Amino acid sequence: MELTWFQALVIAVIEGLTEFLPVSSTGHMIIGESLLDVQPTPFVKAFTIVIQFGAILSVVALYFKRFFQGWDFYLKLLIAFVPAAVFGVLFSDKIDDLLENVAVVAAMLVVGGVLMLFVDRLFEKTAEDQTVTPKKALVIGLCQCVAMVPGVSRSMATIVGGMSQKLTRANAAEFSFFLAVPTMFAASAWKMLKLVSDDASRQALADNLGVLLFGNAVAFAVALLAIKFFIGFIGRHGFKAFGYYRIAVGGLLLLLLGLGFELRVL
Repeated sequence: MELTWFQALVIAVIEGLTEFLPVSSTGHMIIGESLLDVQPTPFVKAFTIVIQFGAILSVVALYFKRFFQGWDFYLKLLIAFVPAAVFGVLFSDKIDDLLENVAVVAAMLVVGGVLMLFVDRLFEKTAEDQTVTPKKALVIGLCQCVAMVPGVSRSMATIVGGMSQKLTRANAAEFSFFLAVPTMFAASAWKMLKLVSDDASRQALADNLGVLLFGNAVAFAVALLAIKFFIGFIGRHGFKAFGYYRIAVGGLLLLLLGLGFELRVL
């Protein structure tokens, strides 16, 4: 087996915990997969992509009724989705190059962490309503493009973008979750299409179907709990704790790199 059940469990838990929190799932995957000594085989690469669908499904399940608000809701999601889609198509190769640079991921974790320390002070007093307009959706979508730089965190970029448009913390976070569905689905589907074009990857997926289903189920359950926790936590405490946490994780990665540890992004 290319990936043990324990390794699959840990990777799926990391995905579920970090995908929707403003802490960078990429940075945590680097640490987790390095500690587990996971090898970058075709199946392992596919596994880390496929389990994102489980995380995506958790948003749909948790906010199921909210996805039937009418065409206006989908128009706003489309407006917010388009900038990242265009940016991703135009600069996919450069994004992949950055993704392989662990130092970039670590540095962005620290920089984003510093921003998180002050985001409440910068924007909380300007929060005035819970309405996402098409204009606000566009600004959030443009902010999402910044998250193409690994380590920034898609969640952080879109939440900060929403708060800059005078949305409340909870409302900015919820729109970030909604936007994750088309964005993550498109990105994951695109990566999967490229992977399954390879015979070895297709065979590996077929041979390890049970591990894939297990990983998706774990990512789904953990992401569901993480989202519920996050909404409640930021409502009471704001984002400062996530800022300190990001700085600690980014600092750890930089320390490990400085000590000569071999870290990689699968």
